[in-house]
Amino acid sequence: MQHIPHRNRWYLALLLVVAVLAAPVTHAAASARANWSADPDHSEISFSVNHFFTPVNGTFDDYEIDLDYNAEHPEKSSVKARIKVASINTGNEKRDNHLRSSDWFEADKNPYITFKSRSVRKVGDDQLIATGALTIKGKSRQVDLPIKLLGTQMIPEPMQEMMGGAKNIASFEVNLPIERGDYGVGVGDWAATMVVGGQVDVKILVEAHNI
Repeated sequence: MQHIPHRNRWYLALLLVVAVLAAPVTHAAASARANWSADPDHSEISFSVNHFFTPVNGTFDDYEIDLDYNAEHPEKSSVKARIKVASINTGNEKRDNHLRSSDWFEADKNPYITFKSRSVRKVGDDQLIATGALTIKGKSRQVDLPIKLLGTQMIPEPMQEMMGGAKNIASFEVNLPIERGDYGVGVGDWAATMVVGGQVDVKILVEAHNI
């Protein structure tokens, strides 16, 4: 096997990256109905809620997202998500343990937040609505999950092996305000209902691959 100098290997890698960036962004990359696997290194479920007037931000670090996305027929798409409540992370261990307690999420009895779509419809350019059941702390409510398609792209063949065989990439964004009181999260205590805001702004960023 011919030896490629270290400097040249970096140059070849740079050419591959340039090829990806130069490839046209097209919905055709996701035209066929296909399952997509979320890339956890480039996906995130985060939230923000006010403490008095100051936003406190956090994430859920353990989750599963299943996508069945069809760009040509969005109504044939579906999405499911399962979030492990105990993985809540606000950067403060004492606060996180309190959020896991019965005062808030009661994670030992309700270990998961789940969403399962019942229908998906297109409402604008790169805009979808997934309607389905959101379950938090054992309470389920129907919600309309607004999904923005950030883009899809075919992966050049030379890069597919280094990306685990993935042939396409699609990125999605969801912004959803939730009234935590609707799900019994943090009610029954004056500090929980007055100090902490009732609306929680949830943001989901998903980079997904399909093979």
